[in-house]
Amino acid sequence: WQEEREIRDRAMELLELLEIAEFADTEATSLAFGQQRAVEMARALAMEPKLLLLDEPAAGLNIYETAEVARLITRIRDMGITVLLVEHDMSLVMDISDEIVVLSFGQKIAEDVPLAIQQNPEVIKIYLGEDEEEAVV
Repeated sequence: WQEEREIRDRAMELLELLEIAEFADTEATSLAFGQQRAVEMARALAMEPKLLLLDEPAAGLNIYETAEVARLITRIRDMGITVLLVEHDMSLVMDISDEIVVLSFGQKIAEDVPLAIQQNPEVIKIYLGEDEEEAVV
């Protein structure tokens, strides 16, 4: 019983941390997509990782849900957990990243802080193209 209570207490701590405690008794499939992402993050955090891998956490989310996910990722990072983020939403990436590695077709083309990445000529050329037909979006 003690162990079960400790597990429940830890689960509630994580739900509170990710601001979804009010949905503790709600089936995850009935939650909004952003809240479902928070549930997924809570499940991962329950394992007490040092590194959290997030693959496209903003995929399918609206701008408000994406902002919420960004805030949650920042909160996780501030707990001392390293977050490795694979994401195509460049606004999200630029807002929450300390360091960015840019890949193009599996090849690393740049690694730096967000501001330097935004100004990197190779990144600009590959992602924006020199003309519209070259742009990779």
